[in-house]
Amino acid sequence: MTPPAPSKEIPVYSRFLNVGGIRTHYLDSGDGPPVVLLHSGEFGGSADLCWEYNIAPLAAAGHRVIAPDWLGFGRTDKLRDFVSGSDRMVRHMAAFLETMAIDEADFVGASMGATTLLRESSSGRCRFPIRRMVLASGGGFVPDNPERRKILDYDGTPEAMEAILRANFTDPAWYADREYIERRVAASIEPGAWEAVAAARFKSPATAPRTQFGQPDTIAYENIPFPTLAVAGGADQLREPGYHSALERIPDSKVVVLDGAGHLLNIERAEEFNTLTVEFLA
Repeated sequence: MTPPAPSKEIPVYSRFLNVGGIRTHYLDSGDGPPVVLLHSGEFGGSADLCWEYNIAPLAAAGHRVIAPDWLGFGRTDKLRDFVSGSDRMVRHMAAFLETMAIDEADFVGASMGATTLLRESSSGRCRFPIRRMVLASGGGFVPDNPERRKILDYDGTPEAMEAILRANFTDPAWYADREYIERRVAASIEPGAWEAVAAARFKSPATAPRTQFGQPDTIAYENIPFPTLAVAGGADQLREPGYHSALERIPDSKVVVLDGAGHLLNIERAEEFNTLTVEFLA
């Protein structure tokens, strides 16, 4: 059993943009109202790997699809801000959207991308020009469990990458295929790629020990003003059962649970996710 081949019905272009001196990579496809895709944050995560099964179907539905690589990920420059941390990533993404002259768009986020959208949109000072949101496996309490440890304790080997994929998928096609594992490994050990992701957890000896996982969920879901579709995996090993109930607190929201789906459900259950997204954005 192997992963399916991505659709090639519509061309997807790889482009680069200078954003305040940072070489920023993004994928661009289709024509129409813009949809911005924000990818997940595992080792080797990128727009290419996260969205390869979603870009062409969304473009075919009449959208211009723009999928940038976050700062430190994919083919964007490998930088990490040790003072503001992930906020620097958000500021860079906001600057990318401004440079692209995107003043309003629908946003789709997976995992880290989805949770970042929730935090921004609930803050009262949202820096992204959001019209509507689609979330895959975002928000809710994030436990510091054994599966999460497998994702964090990555040493660049195929065996460790297989453990990451087992934590993210329930379908063996995604963690038993050696070619897919090697492709993921290659992305994770590109120059600076491992270091940029690992650096997010560096702590000074003068700082009290604290993990970003296992902490209370402080997102003010009630403050989110945008129509939202949240899609959750019923067998997500990186979340606790029922975590998606928090998303029901968004005033204008629809929550859909895909039974048996894992964390990266936009890949594992791409056809269902694409159908839900296209219908929501129609």
